[in-house]
Amino acid sequence: MPLRNTPARYGSVAQALHWLVVALLVVQFTLARIAEHLPLGPGKIGTLARHKSVGITILGLALLRLAWRWFDPPPPLPPMPPWQARAARISHAAFYAILFAMPLTGWMMSSASNYPVSWFSLVQLPDLVAPDPALKKLLHEVHETISKILIALASLHLLAALKHQYVDRNGLLFRMLPWRSR
Repeated sequence: MPLRNTPARYGSVAQALHWLVVALLVVQFTLARIAEHLPLGPGKIGTLARHKSVGITILGLALLRLAWRWFDPPPPLPPMPPWQARAARISHAAFYAILFAMPLTGWMMSSASNYPVSWFSLVQLPDLVAPDPALKKLLHEVHETISKILIALASLHLLAALKHQYVDRNGLLFRMLPWRSR
């Protein structure tokens, strides 16, 4: 499979970045759910540290994805009604906004809580805001809201891909799957 996108499908770099981010988002939701049910102590702190590290990784991959998308534009959409093409463009822009907003609000929330953020204990990251309990509470609510929006958007994205593949039969889904060509 070629590294770069073709008119018919995504290249291996775009596919790898897409599926790696998807996998890391599943890890993120799992870590958040585990941490939510742990009592305050080393287990919870360690789980949250991994959650923060994976979040910073997603932020870096989002930057890389955006740069790659600029360098190697995606294949054109198959024929579809204009409202669907517009919805696809809006949803992709929303995904990028979320991939930046989620880790940044989490990082700011940790800073506002006076908890350090490091990347897998290798690099200590600077605080983005000063400690502030009221700001921490607001950022927590924003972070939670964005996570719910992400779940809804990802569900819609999956349903749209399945609809295009199995109802419209335009091959859209297989453009992003590495093991199947159109």
